[in-house]
Amino acid sequence: MGNVMAYSGLVTKVRAMQAKLLTDQDFVNIAGLHSVPEVVEYLKGKPAYADALERMDETLYHRGNIEKVLGQSLYEDYSRIYRFAGMKQKQFMKGFWKQYEIALINYCLRIVFNHYEIPFDLDYKKEYFDRYSQISIDKLVTSESIDELVDNLRETEYYEPLQKLRDSGETTLYDYNMALEQYYFRNAWNKQRKALNKKEREFYSRDCGTKIDLLNLEWIYRAKKYYQMLPPDIYLMMIPIHYRIKIDEFKMLVEAPSVEQFMQLLGGTYYSRYFESAREHISLEQLYRECLHRLYLTDRRRDPYSIATVNTYLFLKEEEIDKLTTALECIRYGLTPRETLGYLGGVSQ
Repeated sequence: MGNVMAYSGLVTKVRAMQAKLLTDQDFVNIAGLHSVPEVVEYLKGKPAYADALERMDETLYHRGNIEKVLGQSLYEDYSRIYRFAGMKQKQFMKGFWKQYEIALINYCLRIVFNHYEIPFDLDYKKEYFDRYSQISIDKLVTSESIDELVDNLRETEYYEPLQKLRDSGETTLYDYNMALEQYYFRNAWNKQRKALNKKEREFYSRDCGTKIDLLNLEWIYRAKKYYQMLPPDIYLMMIPIHYRIKIDEFKMLVEAPSVEQFMQLLGGTYYSRYFESAREHISLEQLYRECLHRLYLTDRRRDPYSIATVNTYLFLKEEEIDKLTTALECIRYGLTPRETLGYLGGVSQ
């Protein structure tokens, strides 16, 4: 009863927001459109995006600006939920926000590493990062080198892992991305779970652990198939947490001499039934999203008056934005509706 009381208001709020998510039919309709302005006009009829798009000047109807509106929509939803959350729930959500911080740092790293001359355009994020984040966008946008960028994170938790990497010698953008990814999941596994009660911790462990396992398997597969990486190098890119994969299984997967033997060994693990379909009709990225989609919906169904409702909603919102971004890119390149839906994945026609 205590959990129902603690979550009743928050769950009511999230359910109202859930009703505004796009449906499969919406994505079928969007896939049939012929230009970005047509997508904008369609989204103006959807409550989640109508206000922001109505305020946008028609001369700004291009993919980059639309993606900013989509990003703002996600941050605004996070804000709405945060305002309704209790102290314990807020603690969990602060941990959840870290993935947005890491995405921002990675964006800034790409700008610096690739010496892009275009200006940083992060103003649309600033309001939310000023409110919820330990990171100062104003500081990051002044970074003209990796040394400056890392130093501008000195007052944050990300400084130590990045500073150690910087001082280790010659490093690549990929090294920094992997360091941040590993840091995020170690934090999610070791610290964020502590903000939850026993029952919530069980499903969060399942979700987070499955995500880590699937990412590690995907990275091993890619390292072998596309980059012919050796086992010592593969070990360096792994998240050092094992959930459903035993350590000896993990070792054999990393050290498998070929992709074919990797897939054969995978058949003896807990995830064999998931990866079987990857050979037939969907990519590993789609498989990863579909597995998590099922897990989140199952958690919410089993325990709706818990943090599962928040976790699931934010996952579904991110999934919606990813699909919209993909659809915009497909339409911009003139793909057919069938081709666009193929890239979206998980849309019933």
